[in-house]
Order: sequence, then structure tokens, then C-alpha cells
Amino acid sequence: MNRTRRLAALALIMAPALAAAPAAAAPAAAKCNVEVDSAGKYHVWGQGFPADTTVTYSGSTKGSVPIDTRGRFDLGGLSGGKYVVKTADGKTTVTCTPVHY
Repeated sequence: MNRTRRLAALALIMAPALAAAPAAAAPAAAKCNVEVDSAGKYHVWGQGFPADTTVTYSGSTKGSVPIDTRGRFDLGGLSGGKYVVKTADGKTTVTCTPVHY
């Protein structure tokens, strides 16, 4: 009887804590940035994309680039400063934000 009461009390204490904890970490929101490098070319990079996939980019130049295991990509030597990046499944489209230092 004592053991049953202790288990019931423990369950009452633990239930709210378990309900409040996330089951899995939410994926980071995908974002993309573009800046002018010292040679006058554009540098585009992004993070928060699905790892080990490919995204397509379009703007002044078009192409595709693989996403690394951390969900990032990096492109340099591009012309033009306006780019849009889209995941292969089409679920995520991000307009790259200009970065000025």
C-alpha cells in the first residue's frame, strides 16, 4: 500500500515536468544572407536547412548547392545581390537578406 502511494505521488510530480519538456528539438528556421566581398563579387550563405539535402538558388545566377550535415551552405564569387533559395521538396523558400557592415 505504501509503495503504491509513493508511485502515485511520484507520477503526480513527474507528469507536469514531462509534459513541459519538448519531445524533440524543433528545427531552426532557415535563413539566407548575401553580402559583397572585397573583390566586388557576392557571397551567399544560409543555415537552418534540412541537412544532407540540396537547395536551388536563383537570382542573377542560378544553380544548386548541397547542404552540409549542420544545415548550412556557402557560395562565393556570384554576380548580383538578390537571391532566393528553395529546398528540393519545395516546402521552404527563403529570400536572402542583404548584410552591410
